[in-house]
Amino acid sequence: MSKEFLIKILKENHVFEQGDFTLASGKKSNYYVNMKKAITNPEILSTIAKLITEKIENDGIDKVAGPALGAVPIATAVSLESEIPLLMIRKEKKGYGTSKLIEGELNQDDNVIVVEDVTTTGGSLLKAIKAIQNNGGIVKRAFVVVDREEGALESFESEGVKLEPLISVSEFFE
Repeated sequence: MSKEFLIKILKENHVFEQGDFTLASGKKSNYYVNMKKAITNPEILSTIAKLITEKIENDGIDKVAGPALGAVPIATAVSLESEIPLLMIRKEKKGYGTSKLIEGELNQDDNVIVVEDVTTTGGSLLKAIKAIQNNGGIVKRAFVVVDREEGALESFESEGVKLEPLISVSEFFE
């Protein structure tokens, strides 16, 4: 598995769309990275899981976490590929049942990697990281499939967490 192969299959599946779009961050853009289309494709999802698993196999990771909704399939695929247990991070606590923000068993001092589909500014992923840290987990690494190169890397650096994109948007358009 390689970055080049991932770019090739993302292109073949028309994951990058051009037009007039409003992003989750509220910003306007002339392109959209349709990662929901990508993460519902078994070949793409498997490729992503293999690439991330290769990067973490000697890191002593206890849990793989993904914020709802887009990152949960990625975190699940990485969990299956790496055989590391899964955590799902809700956007907010639900008002019924167990009322948990984190689904799955997070133990004190668990080493966690966090995954995300796309980052613009990185706000939603940073929120998930804070939830893990506030509940006793240690976030070792953060991965994103596609970084839009609009400030996420810098935001993470200022928080002391390294964000590692599998690809950046400029690499896709090369």
